[in-house]
Amino acid sequence: MKENMVKRLDLFASVVLTVVLVLAPFSWAQPGPGRGGGMHYGMMWDAKTVETVKGEVTSVDKYTPGRGGQSYGLRLTLKTDKETLSVILGPAWYIEQQHFAVAPRDQVEIKGSRIPIQGQAAIIAAEVKKGNQMLRLRNDNGIPLWAGPR
Repeated sequence: MKENMVKRLDLFASVVLTVVLVLAPFSWAQPGPGRGGGMHYGMMWDAKTVETVKGEVTSVDKYTPGRGGQSYGLRLTLKTDKETLSVILGPAWYIEQQHFAVAPRDQVEIKGSRIPIQGQAAIIAAEVKKGNQMLRLRNDNGIPLWAGPR
């Protein structure tokens, strides 16, 4: 009887160890905090809704992405001749590295994907033009340029 219990315990331990070894790599592969960023909004990108809008910047704000640990991002509010939109730009560190600044009263042209955020119209920006300057943020598939080559 004791020998039978030992065999069952060995079998149970082997099964548990196998399950742990099989599942462990999946837990390691989860996205982490840091500079990869933008995934929350990046996953909402829809190439079918890409458009270009022009208008005046009324405010520039910081936001914290959904996952903790990421650096803050920048978004602006754009007043067009038809509506007022929230425009998601990307991580502040990336925008600063590109030596691009945007401020209230700036006239800009934004190319990006129109999405709903909390029931309001918004744009995930791929390009921002201000005068003769252009800030590229995402490729045609919505992949953030700060995320590196894919």
